[in-house]
Amino acid sequence: MRFLRPLALLMALAAAPALAEDVTTFRLDNGLDVVVIEDHRAPLVVQQIWYRVGSADEVPGKSGIAHFLEHLMFKGTEKIPPNQFSALIEAQGGDDNAFTSYDYTSYYQRIAADRLEMVMDMESDRMRNLRMTEEDVTTERQVILEERAQRTDSDPGALLGEQMRAALYMNSHYGIPIIGWRHEMEGLTRDDALAWYRKYYAPNNATLIVAGDVDPAEVKRLAEKYYGPIKPSEGIVPRDRPQEPPQLAERRLTLSDERVSNPYVYRQYLAPARNPGDQKDAAALLILAELLGGSGQTSVLARALQFDTQTAVYTSAFYDGTAIDSGNFGLYVVPAPGVSLEDAEAAMDKAVDAFLANGPDQAAFDRIKTQIRASEIYGKDDIQGLANMYGEELTIGLTIDDIQGFDDVLGAVTIADVMAAAHKVFNRNSAVTGWLTPVAGEAPSPGAGESLPAGPEDQPADLPAKGTP
Repeated sequence: MRFLRPLALLMALAAAPALAEDVTTFRLDNGLDVVVIEDHRAPLVVQQIWYRVGSADEVPGKSGIAHFLEHLMFKGTEKIPPNQFSALIEAQGGDDNAFTSYDYTSYYQRIAADRLEMVMDMESDRMRNLRMTEEDVTTERQVILEERAQRTDSDPGALLGEQMRAALYMNSHYGIPIIGWRHEMEGLTRDDALAWYRKYYAPNNATLIVAGDVDPAEVKRLAEKYYGPIKPSEGIVPRDRPQEPPQLAERRLTLSDERVSNPYVYRQYLAPARNPGDQKDAAALLILAELLGGSGQTSVLARALQFDTQTAVYTSAFYDGTAIDSGNFGLYVVPAPGVSLEDAEAAMDKAVDAFLANGPDQAAFDRIKTQIRASEIYGKDDIQGLANMYGEELTIGLTIDDIQGFDDVLGAVTIADVMAAAHKVFNRNSAVTGWLTPVAGEAPSPGAGESLPAGPEDQPADLPAKGTP
């Protein structure tokens, strides 16, 4: 585990200046933004195309169309035979995938560096030359319906999370599941997919990330050759999405299901997102989540509920601020056998109230900051993860300076900053509390189970840690 490093190394990382990647950026005449991240340790390259459109941009009644088109993008073009896109890449020793989220849709290939031109030719081709038949649409629609059945409808935990997001976001499209509502998915058509594709899949609505053993000048030459001739779309306008009104009342949900074997309490709060030029609140909330529930041994909730009172067998907290419109902050408690959800929630609230009154221990605060910074640095050691970070954060509107400066922002956070962020976020009028429980008087069905609440790594609908084509 990357947090279990020698203390001396962690302290050195805390004191060291932030590391900046070797990044080159440019924009093609047609509006395509290109980011090149050099890493010459191995002869590999990752190409990613990030479209600035996701499920939160869908029009009412068409939920799931962003994710549906992601599936259809693998059907082929005039140059690439149907369903052969991935096979051609695998034949060259590479792999590819795609994922959809609320704010973006991304496609990637990871392959030997000398095959970059091949995958750039293929990806640029399907930016505008996708071919899909009615049979393709019918088949793939059944695939996404089955995906929903397996990943959401059959999982009480996923159903609770879906219902909670719908209650948390009263007006924002973040409350609509990425995969879509089943009754709307069933009605998605070829015309719907083509309209979405023609409007949003364009160079002036995309960022190309190329990371690995590459030369920026050569990447620019190839990008101009393959992506450069593609005409921009005239339909791309600044995003203007529904925003949240003032939230004036707490919401509570109880989902009872005979498949539930481990009841739990789950609460989500609206929280600030990472903002370009001002990431102080986001950094403070990231530290707050680690202090409250990041460790199963030393966090505030673990000590209070799992060890001191033995009220819970598991506790956690998370913060997800990588979003355009609004982030969220979550708390999660699985009660110990014989402890009711009511008592578990009361114990959780008592622990949070004590934290708000007393704040964190200075040593714990310093340790958490060091661990987070170490995690950030180690996370950049993989070119796929590094490309993901730049692609996601640029696509939600952050800048290169924001991305490379976030370590310094984290380092400057004080206990006072964390406490101010905590008092701001823990507003029950901007929260939804969910109880997941078995049906009264019934034992769980054989083989039943439920997922943990969706934290930042789980929210995108299409990632096995982030999606499948």
